[in-house]
Amino acid sequence: MTEALAYLAAAVLCVPLAKRLGLGSVLGYLIAGALIGPWGFGFIQNIDSAQHLAEFGVVLMLFVIGLELEPKRLMAMKRDVFGGGTLQVALCGALLMGGLLAMGWGWKGALVAGFALALSSTAIAVATMNERNFMPTPTGQTAFSILLFQDIAAIPLLAIVPLLGVAAAASSEPGWMGAAKAFGAIAAVIVIGRYLTRPLLRVIAATGLREVFTAFALLLVIGIAELMVLSGLSMGLGAFLAGVLLAGSEYRHALETDIEPFKGLLLGLFFIAVGMAIDFGLLINAPVKVIVLVLAYLVVKVVALWGVARVMGVSHRQRLLFAFLISQGGEFAFVVFGAARMAGVLDPAAAGLLTLVVALSMATTPLLLIAHDAWMARAECAQGGKPDPDVIDEKDAPVIIAGFGRFGQIVGRLLIANGVRTVVLDHDPDQIEMLRRFGNKVFYGDATRLDLIEAAGAKEARLLVNAIDDVEDNLALTDLVREHFPNLKIVARARNVSHYVQLKQRGIDIVERESFEAALNAGRRALEALGHEPYRAAEMANLFRRHNIKNLDAMVPAFADEERLVSVAKAGREELEAQFARDRAEFEHLHPGRGWAPEAEREAAPAADREAAAGGEVPAERQ
Repeated sequence: MTEALAYLAAAVLCVPLAKRLGLGSVLGYLIAGALIGPWGFGFIQNIDSAQHLAEFGVVLMLFVIGLELEPKRLMAMKRDVFGGGTLQVALCGALLMGGLLAMGWGWKGALVAGFALALSSTAIAVATMNERNFMPTPTGQTAFSILLFQDIAAIPLLAIVPLLGVAAAASSEPGWMGAAKAFGAIAAVIVIGRYLTRPLLRVIAATGLREVFTAFALLLVIGIAELMVLSGLSMGLGAFLAGVLLAGSEYRHALETDIEPFKGLLLGLFFIAVGMAIDFGLLINAPVKVIVLVLAYLVVKVVALWGVARVMGVSHRQRLLFAFLISQGGEFAFVVFGAARMAGVLDPAAAGLLTLVVALSMATTPLLLIAHDAWMARAECAQGGKPDPDVIDEKDAPVIIAGFGRFGQIVGRLLIANGVRTVVLDHDPDQIEMLRRFGNKVFYGDATRLDLIEAAGAKEARLLVNAIDDVEDNLALTDLVREHFPNLKIVARARNVSHYVQLKQRGIDIVERESFEAALNAGRRALEALGHEPYRAAEMANLFRRHNIKNLDAMVPAFADEERLVSVAKAGREELEAQFARDRAEFEHLHPGRGWAPEAEREAAPAADREAAAGGEVPAERQ
């Protein structure tokens, strides 16, 4: 309990402070570990037990990542995973191995150390990308693909260490047996994930006991991790594979929700354990040597990663960010160095020095990203960009448009064409520069800031069009306006059904899903192309629109209750099918042959007919 108190107190004190100073949560955890570890205040002396428990945080993180990747999506990433991942590991490993050989290392130690140093920290990189909302971007997905390959590549690297060591001859297990164990473990994970887990989850969910469901989720991950360890494979690989197999399950979100708190705490403990593992004694005894090695390591890796980013099509603006994100050493390097020391491939002094270099490189990642942000801000200033919000000189505009991408532009153009004055806010400097070149009046700034939205005239405006693309920022602006400007009416853009429901729950009456109307019009045109009268196609589309909105509004109160939500959705589908059947029968019975003429016939119709139709009348000869 005393150790747990030290971990929690250090995290609660250091992480918020680091976040407030702009250093990021990861560096906060590392500082917390250094303070309570053997080289700090000494509250924790034995760090081995903490490291073993903390490694499970990485396992849970990989399981949750797997839950978000369906097998089809994973197969779509195979080019980046195996192509880009192989290129990165081979290039970085070869360069680092060459550097160690030049320093006089033996080829065995240089081989193992070079390729172990080529690996990056999945925990730090993914946590940093999630913190910056960078993971969904193409560059973030490329970085994740490489990290995934590195986790796979760590397995053969660990396998060859005993073969290179002096203890290799003492091994009595033939190589084919180890391979058979590995394939057997992977096959067992596939069987468990695909065929056994879902029926068991269904039975456990039927009990209605949330704590038992959580216990089973932990049992699943721990059991698979232990199975992989017994077969000599990575715990993380097994957990990731199990997550992927359950990605299409109806219990995916429930599993993710139950695992998330444990993942967050144990991942924080992992970073604290890394901070405790830093050997400050070695740093004090040879500071110049250690600092030079860390800098050389980072330079080699950043240069190699920049080249990999270029080959993989990462945009020029984001190549350096990509390189900084995965420039650090990885947690698997600690495992490889330990195995190499026991096998006699690395002597204890060399293993300790490399461990310190990797730990310090982990601590540099948040600092490198801060430096990158500052450099990008200066570059934008030099190119005429404005990192500070623009001064808004538009007065008495009745409408504020937040977000001027593809959605906001259409709304804005329609309003401006009808003589409505608007204040437009957007936070993308490149987008703003382009829009200004075409004569649009757009102001730079983050609309989720109270001072900026107030300067835009929120107190006097009649309407806010919330067209922000990012869901979290969109909801943050909605909450801000509802709290500080309750009389300001909001028209909101929704990315999907979940976003729609969240906006409705906040009391927003006018919510438009960005792709709904376009998809509905496409369906109407599809009916026309299949020979249906335009009148009937339009009626069916309007019926579907009314029913869909009615059904969605009925789902809003039940959205947090999965059982009730399923019941509402099922009833809605049945009601829509019955309504379609009734309307089709009534339409054919009461109005055979009636409907709008196809577009070509309408164009060819006499002018008198078209004028009458426009006025709502039907010529006598066609009644």
